[in-house]
Amino acid sequence: MKILVTGAAGFIGYHLSKSLLSRGYEVLGVDSISNYYSVNLKKDRLKNLIDEKNFSFNQLDITDRGNLSKIFENFKPDKVINMAAQPGVRYSIENPYEYISTNIHGFINVIELCKKNNVKGLIYASSSSVYGGNDKIPFSEIDNVNQPISIYAVSKISNELIAHTYSHLHGLSTTGLRFFTVYGPWYRPDMGIFIFTRNILNRKPIQLFNNGKMQRDFTYIDDIINGTISAVEKNYKCEIFNLGNNNSVSILDLIATIEKHLKISAIVDYAPLQKGDPVITFASIEHAQEKLNYNPKVKIDQGIPKFIDWYKNYYV
Repeated sequence: MKILVTGAAGFIGYHLSKSLLSRGYEVLGVDSISNYYSVNLKKDRLKNLIDEKNFSFNQLDITDRGNLSKIFENFKPDKVINMAAQPGVRYSIENPYEYISTNIHGFINVIELCKKNNVKGLIYASSSSVYGGNDKIPFSEIDNVNQPISIYAVSKISNELIAHTYSHLHGLSTTGLRFFTVYGPWYRPDMGIFIFTRNILNRKPIQLFNNGKMQRDFTYIDDIINGTISAVEKNYKCEIFNLGNNNSVSILDLIATIEKHLKISAIVDYAPLQKGDPVITFASIEHAQEKLNYNPKVKIDQGIPKFIDWYKNYYV
């Protein structure tokens, strides 16, 4: 099977491409290699993919409909996995146009070309951010998502609505995956676990927003990839799944875990809650367990050492 992976140089897209290749799929990766965070990190991820016999790569922005159309026509993918997006909750408040362009305009290019080229299924990245101001815990796929608190969340809700429309109008199989705070080796440097680890190692202060009273459903990358591969293979007509760890961890407990494995105490600055940040994320995963056989295995005290080992090997 031939699979087109957008955002292949990104954190999740890279791990997903490696996993697909290990399973014998032919993978064409596309990525704009944007400078939102380290271009060198993205290129180093690609170096681990480029020598694989069933992998090829094109540097391309999914907002470039003309050249994206040529890739679909030439590669003829059986399925498409859209991981390309402008990430970041806080950045979306400052630069909303980036999110409308990549996450909505780019997404409509991808899904329209899936329809036009008779692709068998589109699997796409959504986010726990869609739950926004919901106060019912844990978050379930049947909960309303009409209270977004960031433009990033708005863009992901838009993806889900567009996918629903294409499934019902055109018969395109679509599966949206609401990822919950994914972490692990080759992690994004703009994310909390990365920043905390770097600053603690360098004896610099870390900022804990909402005075540290935050909780996140941290999900290890291997569990996310297993759930995503299952979604690719199941190829449901029109579904949305939470992919989380079903275990919300306090930020203070996270910091304690990082301190334990670094054997260094953090210097903490407490700060107010930031605009766009939910206080808690917590995934109900019953739907994914039932239909994707999704069962996350890696707890935070197992995943953090794996990330720290990679960090030290790559940066120190």
